[in-house]
Amino acid sequence: MEVILFEPEIPPNTGNIARLCAALGLRLHLIEPLGFKLDDRHLRRAGLDYWPAVDLAVWPAWPAFKDSWGGGRLWGTSARAGRVYVEADFAAGDGLVFGPETRGLPVAVKSELHGLLRVPIRPVVRSINLATCVGLVVGEALRQTGGWAAGEGGPGEG
Repeated sequence: MEVILFEPEIPPNTGNIARLCAALGLRLHLIEPLGFKLDDRHLRRAGLDYWPAVDLAVWPAWPAFKDSWGGGRLWGTSARAGRVYVEADFAAGDGLVFGPETRGLPVAVKSELHGLLRVPIRPVVRSINLATCVGLVVGEALRQTGGWAAGEGGPGEG
């Protein structure tokens, strides 16, 4: 399972997601342009001292990433469209693509994905925090595929 952030905008979100990827042993792809510099203090602070443990790849644009993708299917996320994420049939090697916080994935990127997933939320809320969304979707994907880090256990295990 790999996490792909398409043009992320908010440094603390990306830092939190990077920490999650380090903890779970997942590769993190960042697709430029980024809404911050990689040496941003807020990004570094959110990722704490775990940055050396992050398997990070930075891509200049979506086509460069897509042309080099050798993994499985690419699932996108949307605030309102697609299947509920727990209904997806994840497989090892899939990529999970998350759009920028303020505008989501563009139509051109969505058209190249296997499918769209959403986290069900009440209509009174526009969206949930990107890092929260990544945590929910990644957790379900790892639960389905048995992809929790070897020797570390899964949810509910010590």
